[in-house]
Amino acid sequence: MYSLSTCWNTHRHTDGRAMLLEIRGLGFEYAELSHGTRVSLLPGILEAVDAGEIRISSLHNFCPLPMGVSTPAPNLHQFSAEKPRERELAERHTRKTIEFAARVRAPVVVLHLGSIDMKDYTDKLLEMAGRGEAKTKKYQSLCADLAKSREARKGPFFERTKDLLKKLLPEAESRGIKLGIENRQALEELPLEDDFRLLFRELASPSMVYWHDTGHAQIKENLGFIHHATFLESLRDFLFGFHVHDVQFPGRDHCSPGSGGIDFALLKPLVTPKHIKVFEFAPTLTVEEAKRGADHVKRIWGAD
Repeated sequence: MYSLSTCWNTHRHTDGRAMLLEIRGLGFEYAELSHGTRVSLLPGILEAVDAGEIRISSLHNFCPLPMGVSTPAPNLHQFSAEKPRERELAERHTRKTIEFAARVRAPVVVLHLGSIDMKDYTDKLLEMAGRGEAKTKKYQSLCADLAKSREARKGPFFERTKDLLKKLLPEAESRGIKLGIENRQALEELPLEDDFRLLFRELASPSMVYWHDTGHAQIKENLGFIHHATFLESLRDFLFGFHVHDVQFPGRDHCSPGSGGIDFALLKPLVTPKHIKVFEFAPTLTVEEAKRGADHVKRIWGAD
């Protein structure tokens, strides 16, 4: 199943039905409702879904956006936050997203789980990698500092994240909704690369699955922290869906597939027709760029 995220066209529309019909007009039978979905778009979205004009593959938390928020804000309230009030808001708006997913008959909600409160290493490493400094002693020293710091600090942030997931899983299970745990591009975000399997083991539930973002994984490969295909292989038993986009080295993501450095053929053995494959394109991509990127992936991965 292929789908197109409304992150590509939400900003251009004030009517949810028109937004979804634009995606349907490109040949997509499915759309993902992105984390930029404003409350004002909901009536039109429901009209399009109830009329059978398009189907919803997935929702990206938080969807709809909390009242008073008008721009995409998936990290607005973090599961890992130290302040109880922020975690309460994360729980409340995630429950609303799960409820809305059930209303539009979407099988999965994609989640960002939060981050470790620490110094930002990712941007500095991207800058250095972009200047060709990834093999310097300074770069390697910075990577070592990051690894040591985040491992030392992650404990309470990861535990708070797991506690909140435990609260949400019964709601998801009762509604038949999967919670897709997305890999993130920032090295300070959760789960860390080696903690995904631990999370799935500790919170074993048929409603918790892995959601692979091709761009985020490629950025971490570009920074030297993972091998993209090997990382995906390690989580194939939990894999439910993809966000599909390309990366122009080292960290410009949400590009049209084929315009960046991702080897989609290398990932092909891990992709099956049952997986939900959502193209998550930057709003700046033209219709032709979006079509060309989608066709590039379909030629490699297959039409289904």
